[in-house]
Amino acid sequence: MNAQSEPLMEGTPLIKPSTTDHPLYESCVEACRTVHDPEVPVNIYDLGLIYTIEISDENEVEVTMTLTAPGCPVAGEMPVWVADAISPLAGVKSVNVEMVFEPQWGMDMLSDEARLELGFM
Repeated sequence: MNAQSEPLMEGTPLIKPSTTDHPLYESCVEACRTVHDPEVPVNIYDLGLIYTIEISDENEVEVTMTLTAPGCPVAGEMPVWVADAISPLAGVKSVNVEMVFEPQWGMDMLSDEARLELGFM
């Protein structure tokens, strides 16, 4: 968080929780794992770029994601890739992908699989 950011309310999570108990959640995660950052040989889910997958009772999917760096050459395309991966899933009514840069992505967001793939384990 930079000095210009509004202070967060105490107890407010930096990243909104996902709807992990929704029947479509695991399918959405697997769809996100099919999308790769062209500069890193790991899928964007295991890179920690998908912050939140929120699914409504009407099966409307809201994804909040970030990039490894704001100047990423595919910044404009990656949300479309994520939406295109999730949209065909059976039962999904709609998909909206929002790009955010707070909190900033960091290496600590890598999954164990990504750490292994990148040689950090």
